[in-house]
Amino acid sequence: MKRPKRTLNDESSLYDYAVAALGRRMRSVAELKRLLRNRCAVPEIVEQVVARLKDQKYLNDTNYAVAYSSFRRDNEKFGRRRVTTDLKAKGVHGDVIEKAMEETYSGVKEEELARAFLKRKRLSKPANNREAARIFRALVRAGYGMALEFPSGFSRTGTWTMKCLRRCRKRALTQTSEACAHSPNAATTQKLA
Repeated sequence: MKRPKRTLNDESSLYDYAVAALGRRMRSVAELKRLLRNRCAVPEIVEQVVARLKDQKYLNDTNYAVAYSSFRRDNEKFGRRRVTTDLKAKGVHGDVIEKAMEETYSGVKEEELARAFLKRKRLSKPANNREAARIFRALVRAGYGMALEFPSGFSRTGTWTMKCLRRCRKRALTQTSEACAHSPNAATTQKLA
């Protein structure tokens, strides 16, 4: 049986709840506001608690974005696009995200980070095109786009991955152009021309 949520109507108890929530993990301002609104029906009290936490430097979106993006880069080996999407979902402002991404990913080569991601996930050498496509999809989900260029001359362990990625990228680009050529709108425009 689920225990009912306790509503907090005074500022001191809501503040204690917010500090405990921030003690469990870092949160953005928007995340914390959502959490506090579920506990308190008075929006003025929520705003007072958030302002108090900002004044005491417990709550800062810039520090949160930098810490979150560096954690995702170092531990999860995610690309810039994935981290940007995650921060937007957490309610961080776009300007703050851009600054954090510049600071976090300034000296990082995406090819090396993509190889580290594949090594972390223990993806083995693909035996066929289907497995190569699976690896390619995993890289796209991790924040590495199709525009990622892989120069030749990689180490022996990374060569198969880069070759597969180049092949999958070419195939994906040709499939999208073929799909555009075979779409019903393309047929009608060709008939009209």
